[in-house]
Amino acid sequence: TRRSYGLGRKNENLEQQAQAIFANEFLSLESLPDGWKRGSLIDIADYLNGLAMQKYRPAADEVGIPVLKIKELRQGCCDATSELCSPNIKTNYIIHDGDVIFSWSGSLLVDFWCGGTCGLNQHLFKVTSSEYDKWFYYAWTKHHLERFIAVAADKATTMGHIKRDELSKAEVLIPNEADYNRIGSLLHPIYDLIITNRIESKNLAETRDTLLPKLMSGEIDISEVDYE
Repeated sequence: TRRSYGLGRKNENLEQQAQAIFANEFLSLESLPDGWKRGSLIDIADYLNGLAMQKYRPAADEVGIPVLKIKELRQGCCDATSELCSPNIKTNYIIHDGDVIFSWSGSLLVDFWCGGTCGLNQHLFKVTSSEYDKWFYYAWTKHHLERFIAVAADKATTMGHIKRDELSKAEVLIPNEADYNRIGSLLHPIYDLIITNRIESKNLAETRDTLLPKLMSGEIDISEVDYE
């Protein structure tokens, strides 16, 4: 729909704004400000690898939930071809709207998942932190993505082994509390709006897919609708 397309364009602009703010605040520094420190990605976030979901199929009395694989992450949603897993897997492997997901094998990408509740498959990391906010670990993981892609292309070994090692090599700058809060006040609202727009776009698409067949079949009669 036109509304959904508009939200997509708006999100592209928001992502560009966020990247520009991140670059200005972190990448343009000539020296480390007072109270700032250096660390790595594993210092600011936990990277939880998913499960081999073929081992966790729904039981006969369970209603399965979709499995989030690289295909689903790339297209931003699950579909009728998505595999199903038990809803009773450990809760930290269940993905919800707004979670940060990082594909570390095959097609490397990091994104906010906004495709509904699902189960995390292997080859995907769920990125979380008990200490830092989503804007911070998302932006830094995204920053290192191009280098990770280059490393993956150069290595013959499995990406999983490279990836864990590369996470600890990926440098981040950790601001003092005042600067962290100031930068967060700029980036946090942008990423929240991106997530909100993505969820709205998904809901619009689901509404369209539900209503269109009913309109085409005549199940819903709009002939007497007053448009004035």
